[in-house]
Amino acid sequence: MAPLLGVSLLARAAITADVMALTMYVVLGLDMSYTAAGGVAAALTAGVALGGPLLGRMIDWRGPRTVLLVTVVLQVVFWLSVPILPYGILLGAAFAAGLLMVPAQPVTRQAIAAMTTPGQRRAAFALESVQGELSYIVGPAVVILCAAKTSPTVVAWGVGAAIAAGGAGIALLNPPLRAEDEADAGAAGRPPRREWLGTGMIAVLMMAFGTTTLLSGVDLAIVATLQEAGQVSWAAVVVAVFGVASVAGGLIYGALPRPLPTWLLLGLLGLVTIPAGLAHDWPWLCVAMVGAGLLTAPTLSTVTDAVSRLAPASVRGEATGLQSSAQSAGFELGSPIVGLAIDVSVPAGGFAAAGLAGLAAALTGHLLSRRSPARTRMILYPVSR
Repeated sequence: MAPLLGVSLLARAAITADVMALTMYVVLGLDMSYTAAGGVAAALTAGVALGGPLLGRMIDWRGPRTVLLVTVVLQVVFWLSVPILPYGILLGAAFAAGLLMVPAQPVTRQAIAAMTTPGQRRAAFALESVQGELSYIVGPAVVILCAAKTSPTVVAWGVGAAIAAGGAGIALLNPPLRAEDEADAGAAGRPPRREWLGTGMIAVLMMAFGTTTLLSGVDLAIVATLQEAGQVSWAAVVVAVFGVASVAGGLIYGALPRPLPTWLLLGLLGLVTIPAGLAHDWPWLCVAMVGAGLLTAPTLSTVTDAVSRLAPASVRGEATGLQSSAQSAGFELGSPIVGLAIDVSVPAGGFAAAGLAGLAAALTGHLLSRRSPARTRMILYPVSR
């Protein structure tokens, strides 16, 4: 488990930084606008969202090593060619690169489900969520720092090299994606999608979407609040406090003796996010973000745990890919939704919109979960067991 999490951290940190690397390249290397850079970032993100289930299905069919090596080669080709591509072709190439992004996160999640016992799984997924938070803290910051010291082309090549190295490392480890008692799951064939993509799984995917919608919106609301206060330079400090609190929350949650339902954690996250709009300067905003941060990694880890338990072993790759797509869609839509709320009201309205989005997803997930079969409800309501 330790080598897998270590190598996966390298790949995920680089993948987290890929949008920033392309943004810096378009703005500084091509001397184009941030709007143009946003177009490339959107193309890459859209590709990642659409490619998740496709790659997951390929992993179910061919295994992780083949898919990892193929995507590594394609990423090397894309990142090496970035400096010679005109903008129009770069848009299409970014979409293709996102569509076939190295599936470091889905493979890691499936391996955790296969390599742990049910009693260990919650703590292991909490560590995986902490790993994700560290990726978001480290990846973009390293890219920005390197862009200030060297050319954007070198930064793009560095990000591509890190993605390729991480993917190749996971392929070399070739972690098992099925437990010993699931080894023969593929021989029985893939169950029909209607058997596993029911109301319970849809509820979890809805909550995955709602969680990242909230988190994406909070980042924008932080910047808007500090810009109004004339303290925008402190935004990095507030975001760092948010990330460190999330890491702490993930470690604490992983050590708790009993799990909590995803809808409850997401609902609490939404509730503590709304009053953060009352903070009008960076010290108080740091304090407000601690509460939200402590709930972030636990919420993300329970989503992943629920997906791994609800999906049969033979389709776990596709289910994990759907989870990644739902989360990518949430990240993509969170900023526009919260940005609209800020434009028509005040920065505090951004925190309210983000929190309400989380609450709406939690309520929807709770209502759908109540309509699920008894076995599914046992997974989604672990406290009652």
